[in-house]
Amino acid sequence: MPFGEIGAFLLFLAAAFIFGNLWFHFMEAILSRINKLFTRRKNPPAWHTLPSDKED
Repeated sequence: MPFGEIGAFLLFLAAAFIFGNLWFHFMEAILSRINKLFTRRKNPPAWHTLPSDKED
């Protein structure tokens, strides 16, 4: 395999990686804005189901 083909293939892989990374961040931004529209600044639920500690 000539070096030109290897270079073209690596360039294609780099372009696909950059496009995928930009697409991921673009979709995350859109989903976070949609989430903000529907949640209306509610406090997020606790990540555990343990009862809160109460001092005597």
